[in-house]
Amino acid sequence: MNHFQLAAPLPVLLPALALWLFAGWLSWNNWRRSARGRAVGRLECLRFLLVTLLVFTLLRPEYVQHLQRNLTPEIAVLMDASDSMKTRDLTLTNRLVSRAQWLDAKRAAQFWLPLQNKAKVTVEDFARPSTNAGAINGTDLNAALERTLHDFKNLKAVLLLTDGDWNLGKSPLATATRYREENIPIFTVAVGRQTPMPDLILENVSMPAYGLLGEDIAVPFKVTSHLPREVKTSVSIYDPQGQQAKKDITIPPNGAVEDAILWSPRTGGEITATVKVPVEPEETIAENNECSFHISIRQEKLKVLVVDSLPRWEYRYLRNALARDPGVDMQCLLYHPDIGPGDGPHYIPAFPATKEALAPYDVIFLGDVGIGQNELTDTNAAMIRGLVEQQASGLVFVPGQRGRQASFLNSPLADLYPVILDSSKPQGLGLQNEVQLVLTSAGKRHWLTRFDSDEDRNDELWKQLPGFFWSAAVEKSRPGSEVLAVHSSIRNDFGRMPLLVTRSAGAGKVLFLGTDSAWRWRRGVEDKFHYRFWGQVVRWMAHQRHLSEKEGIRLSYSPETPLAGDTVYLQSTVLDESGFPIDKGPVTGKITSPAGRAERLEFAPMEGGWGVFKSAFVALESGRYNIEVASEPHGRRLQTELLVAPPLLEKLGQPVNAQLLREISSLSRGASFTADDLDNVVKQISLLPEPGPVEKRLRLWSDPRWGGALLFLLTLYWVGRKWVGLV
Repeated sequence: MNHFQLAAPLPVLLPALALWLFAGWLSWNNWRRSARGRAVGRLECLRFLLVTLLVFTLLRPEYVQHLQRNLTPEIAVLMDASDSMKTRDLTLTNRLVSRAQWLDAKRAAQFWLPLQNKAKVTVEDFARPSTNAGAINGTDLNAALERTLHDFKNLKAVLLLTDGDWNLGKSPLATATRYREENIPIFTVAVGRQTPMPDLILENVSMPAYGLLGEDIAVPFKVTSHLPREVKTSVSIYDPQGQQAKKDITIPPNGAVEDAILWSPRTGGEITATVKVPVEPEETIAENNECSFHISIRQEKLKVLVVDSLPRWEYRYLRNALARDPGVDMQCLLYHPDIGPGDGPHYIPAFPATKEALAPYDVIFLGDVGIGQNELTDTNAAMIRGLVEQQASGLVFVPGQRGRQASFLNSPLADLYPVILDSSKPQGLGLQNEVQLVLTSAGKRHWLTRFDSDEDRNDELWKQLPGFFWSAAVEKSRPGSEVLAVHSSIRNDFGRMPLLVTRSAGAGKVLFLGTDSAWRWRRGVEDKFHYRFWGQVVRWMAHQRHLSEKEGIRLSYSPETPLAGDTVYLQSTVLDESGFPIDKGPVTGKITSPAGRAERLEFAPMEGGWGVFKSAFVALESGRYNIEVASEPHGRRLQTELLVAPPLLEKLGQPVNAQLLREISSLSRGASFTADDLDNVVKQISLLPEPGPVEKRLRLWSDPRWGGALLFLLTLYWVGRKWVGLV
């Protein structure tokens, strides 16, 4: 039966009635005062009509229609076909099967047959993995429920069989509320165990886009154990030549271990390798014990500039270490205060005077040198800052006992300094007894401080390293810096004094080593740790600059290993034919997705005159993207590939999300069951009453047509007042 009803609460009724009576009285009085003119009377009637309609709107009128259902009731059975359903944690005829196999067995048995006596039953799969290249596979419960609500015209109930692993799309709870409004219950069946099966899971394996031949590459990983005992196992890396690296780990009962394994590739080129964890006897899922990755191994020479004032021991051994590194092209500048700049092999007579002369350097070391006569100038400092922030180069501060680096705090390099120095002690702190660097929790995990792949053995090595007798006087680290090592004995109000600190600066990195005694690490072991440390520093700092380059043009991107859906930020450095950074574009780009869709990019110039241009795009799908960057007026063009990995949304071995399924059923006035209760679910659905009439409500108070009619009458009223001269 169709009818009007007022949805406003009772407290609104009396004020609305009073307003309506007052408006009527006011219109009557206005008409009387105007000598009962006909035109004014019509205007007052129109105003009273407007007030009446507005009061009626305040009462929230609704036109309710009840439509009888003439179609056969329908029941939708939705079955999860996502990859997480491959988890083996259900028992069928005394054997362990996967969730997908359990659903296939129930489908073959046609468990829904008792429901077909009173309704039409439709069985559909959802979240089936796509075969399209680059597609993101996941479980969108909300989309499945929304599509069912839209496609079925006389829906009686929905039976949802899933593990509840919702990882795509909007929350399904909002759609469950719409089901409640239409009196359609959702019955959920949690297909799977609510507790994890005995299992080891290898996850969070990440790799850089490229590595250098001969360097140690840190491969981070995480291994989660769902075993009730302590597990002593190992993580290994296999490439086409066999096992290349191995790391022993101990996982606590039902715990996890996050660490990194050091891998040194033996050959260059494109390599596909696999990280593996041995399968334990009681494990039920072996597929999640390994993970493959792709990496490009290159042979490159990194260009380094070392600047100092005196040939102190730290300078001499640092220069020798870099000069003997086959992957480093080292040059040095020695500002000797008494005899002038140093001369000889690898020496340059003066600091590079132009940006194009400084731009080739990947890393700059600044020793016990500062801003002043016969040393660096503010112009040099500004150029170093631009090189780090815009060209993604690295900067290493290694202060000395002359205290000259304090002058940097009043120069363009001040904001790059990772620590705050104690201005009252510019010459630093000297001690009579030998002290050591102590790794922080961040330092124990950082690749720069890795002398051994085992974290505990690495920590022991650092404790056994020869110590130092002098250090810079540091108050504290600056916000945004990462402290890797601290002084073993000196503390202040901010804690232990930080001496090995890193910091990001624009596109580049900065390192501060607050002691001049790293050369003493050679005692008893020669070059083993000293050379390795500085080699790792140079390669870590220069990594971003060499993601992709060609003569006169270089491209870097962040994140280095993006996932589908990430925004990828591009930074291109372009030089003209003479090697000078270009000031103006155009610099254009073209992104071709794995599916062949092309997108044109415009690169915007950055201030500073370093020839740096920035752009960005969103990687909507996984796979290999072809990136082309060009500056046609200067004849520069670069083409490279970017591998975008699919996000790992569907994971094996995860327990069912029973809480979400219970909420969906509760909101829709349904019920939630386990896989063992499937027959009871069918029985309960078969007892549901037939769907009642469909109720449709037209809310006049929020209908735009109603609002438009009121606006038209209001306009007519004001035009009438203008016409009769009342305005």
